[in-house]
Amino acid sequence: MSVLRNNDPIPVTILSGSLGAGKTTTLNHVLTADQELNVAVLVNDMGEVNVDADLVERESDLTQSDEEIIEMSNGCICCRLRGDMLDEVGRLADQREFDYLLVESSGISEPIPVAQTFARGFEDADFDPTGVYELDTMVTVVDAHSIWQAFDSGAALTDDDVDPQGNRVPEEALMDQIEFCDVLLLNKCDLVPDDELDEIEAILRALQPRAEIVRTEHGRVEPETILDTGRFDFDRVSQSAGWKRELQEGHHHDAAAEEHGVGSFVFTSDRPFHPERIADLLADLPAGIIRAKGFFWSAGREDIAMGLDKAGQSVRAGPNGQWIATLPKAQQERYLAARPGLKDDWNEQWGDRGSQLVFIGREYDEDALVDQLEDCLLTDTEMNANWEGYPDPFSADDQRELALADD
Repeated sequence: MSVLRNNDPIPVTILSGSLGAGKTTTLNHVLTADQELNVAVLVNDMGEVNVDADLVERESDLTQSDEEIIEMSNGCICCRLRGDMLDEVGRLADQREFDYLLVESSGISEPIPVAQTFARGFEDADFDPTGVYELDTMVTVVDAHSIWQAFDSGAALTDDDVDPQGNRVPEEALMDQIEFCDVLLLNKCDLVPDDELDEIEAILRALQPRAEIVRTEHGRVEPETILDTGRFDFDRVSQSAGWKRELQEGHHHDAAAEEHGVGSFVFTSDRPFHPERIADLLADLPAGIIRAKGFFWSAGREDIAMGLDKAGQSVRAGPNGQWIATLPKAQQERYLAARPGLKDDWNEQWGDRGSQLVFIGREYDEDALVDQLEDCLLTDTEMNANWEGYPDPFSADDQRELALADD
């Protein structure tokens, strides 16, 4: 691990993970371990009292009186507190009494806005972090025991995670944290049998193929695993989610994943879905489907592309952007020039309208699901009918919840 010069940009590691996964324990272990870097810490907690900051101060050598630890409460640094966070790290940078910044985000924090804040700045803040700070590593801590229990019981992935208002933490937040990171720390491995850990790791690798996966117990990890790694690349990590790789590059054979019954596939069609049939299917997908993502064509909604976002048991579907075919001619031509492959699938009547849906899961019947999806497409007779007469179960403007975990 290198020691930084004062004129170097200050590297930043961001720790994400759901409530109770072990972020603070991991952070404290790194701070108390022998390592050469002088680390400052920012701790974000959604509650009025920042319990995590108190734990860091009590269990490490850092003190708030020395301003080596910043406490940010009553909000999230991915949205409400983005500007406040930059004000604080800007003040720290002016003092320059440290050479590394370690950020622990809240359990419901979305990692992409936090990464954008450090990598590209934030227009509502006076301090511009670019050139002063350099995002080095995005880390997500995953609770192996909770995931194992969820898979075993069919419960939600974040069933035990509750925010300060008493609401369950969305499974979408956990999925975002898994899909946007450089290092995945699979924590609490001492509570899970080894063969189950192998299966969990296979699932995580299907969801995020690029990340380094490290098994930990009680948050014990070597500091060099998450500090000063140089692994972060915004463009690469933005495209590294398993579902994006499936859409862009096609299916990848993974013997380890298949050994544990983990699989994925892409369903494509240039024929629209019957809106009621596809809504019913999406609300009742096989329990083994952990992640589903993509866009689809719902008959009667030729003006807009419909999106699907399934994370764990939560399923959202509805309007999610325009078809290129609906754009003005000049704008269409710019799209087609930038993405020449689109011309190969361009339909003279319908343009780019169609469906591309990625499904990732464990122990499900792929052939049966494909048959069900095909049954949701319009029949030849329905293709010639008046599509405007089909009831539309999707909302007019936004994606809506089609399925939720049982209370």
